[in-house]
Amino acid sequence: MEMNYVFMTDSDSDLPYHLKQQYDIPVVSMPYALNGKEYFDDLGQSLDYKSYYDHMRAGANPVTSALNEETYLEYFEPILQEKDLLFVAFSSKLSCTIQAVYSAREKLLKKYPERKFIVVDTLSISGPQSLLVLKGHEMYRSGKSIEEVAEWLENNKLRAAAYFTVDDLKYLKRGGRISAVAATVGTMLDLKPIIVEASDGTLQAGDKIRGRKKAIAYIVDAMLAAEPDPAESPILVLNADAPEDAERAKAMIEQKLPGANVLIENVGPVIGAHAGPGTVAICYIGKHNRKP
Repeated sequence: MEMNYVFMTDSDSDLPYHLKQQYDIPVVSMPYALNGKEYFDDLGQSLDYKSYYDHMRAGANPVTSALNEETYLEYFEPILQEKDLLFVAFSSKLSCTIQAVYSAREKLLKKYPERKFIVVDTLSISGPQSLLVLKGHEMYRSGKSIEEVAEWLENNKLRAAAYFTVDDLKYLKRGGRISAVAATVGTMLDLKPIIVEASDGTLQAGDKIRGRKKAIAYIVDAMLAAEPDPAESPILVLNADAPEDAERAKAMIEQKLPGANVLIENVGPVIGAHAGPGTVAICYIGKHNRKP
């Protein structure tokens, strides 16, 4: 079915590349720098995820940045010359880049007043955003209008949630998320922080769990306690080059939630820059909104 609008997102969704290709979803590539070289996140094609995290293990300190209005204009204008546009953006609480999106939209709607251009601020990043993208695109493929898809996303976006656990506290210390003292003490005690996506669109520190296996079991149990809806959406197990831990988490979920569609995918360079290699996340759409 030929639709009269384009459904688009950004690479901070960590949308799995094979699904982007399968459904032909246009993606805005977000910038980051590694070892003095600028990259645009193309979902692991130019720089594969293992290489990225190996660079971090070797001491590299990747830096993420925002796109400007001009770059968004280059992405959006060719679409609006022919069709309407629904853009599904990552959380406005994690970057100022959505202001450039809004500025580009305002300018383009003045130039193309006959067009519709809707922006959905998902208040998510990484796996939860990806799940919203996949559900919204399913509706898009079924022929739902731009207003119907946007309304569903706005009404249900807080049902998409995630629990992350990191493996090495030095990356949170490097990004200023925890103090040097807390990182040293935490490392000595083998503490693994739990990070959650809060209802306001920020990432918040949760409990600290002692030991890697216990931390992974914790995020699985936390996800199950939040009542995921596997009939509506797959469950994503994301990992930053930690395949064995991801498989362990997947096995736990499948044992406790028979019939769930559990997919193992990758933590992308933006979350990965701050959380570091070894990060594991459980992402899902629940029956209820995520907690504050």
